Amino acid sequence: MSAVVLDGKALAAQSETEIAGRVAQLIVANGGHRPILATILVGDDPASATYVRMKQNACARVGMASRAIELPSATTTEQLLASIEELNANPDCHGILLQHPVPAHIDERRCFDAIAARKDVDGVTCLGFGRMAMGAPAYGSATPRGIMRLLAAYGIPLAGKHAVVVGRSAILGKPMAMMLLNANATVTICHSHTRDLPAIIRSADILVGAVGKPEFIRGDWIRDDTVVVDAGYHPGGVGDIELSAITDRAHAYTPVPGGVGPMTINTLILQTLEAAETGAR
Repeated sequence: MSAVVLDGKALAAQSETEIAGRVAQLIVANGGHRPILATILVGDDPASATYVRMKQNACARVGMASRAIELPSATTTEQLLASIEELNANPDCHGILLQHPVPAHIDERRCFDAIAARKDVDGVTCLGFGRMAMGAPAYGSATPRGIMRLLAAYGIPLAGKHAVVVGRSAILGKPMAMMLLNANATVTICHSHTRDLPAIIRSADILVGAVGKPEFIRGDWIRDDTVVVDAGYHPGGVGDIELSAITDRAHAYTPVPGGVGPMTINTLILQTLEAAETGAR
């Protein structure tokens, strides 16, 4: 059989058209003021700079504005906190993105949690995670929420299914598991140290690879007709899953690139718009 390709690039492009229309309406309602996403980049990591630039370009495509804050690698935790507090207090800033990772000497979790909940459009705060997990209003972590939107767009049923999430990071694996649980899936959370990992993966109806290691999850661990979501991206254009081994056996899968990545950025932009719309009321 031929698996369904969960085309995040195409869905993100479609969503951008819809977002652009809402942005245009909001600009008129706000007297010409555009929704603004503030991006904070600490240090000179080329990959991080590229990711920030992609997010700024996405803002421009839908008519939103972005404000770039670039800080040197020697920035202290207190200096970064001061920048975040300035943005929290700025009514013209609707969303705040602190690009991960920051230099090792900075207390990243403390800085994430300093972002005001109403501006946490990347879904990185403990408060936002807790509210999301409890089913309260919150901006979900961008990658997991993007995955949920992608699964919904393709009509992938979740209720009653066994979902296996391989990865336990604070902004991907853990919120992904909670979102699936809230959608009535039965969820198993695994990681690189899980015993009998291949056997657990073979029991999955839905598999999410978020372990951060290239092709760590082998194709022969995955049974036929599984929905496979690869949230990884590594040099050479590979993800966390050996996708080449399952494209003719899976029920559906996300390509790498072009699957999860575009939906992450699109979700960040969507949530910034939602924050601006809320602030406009």
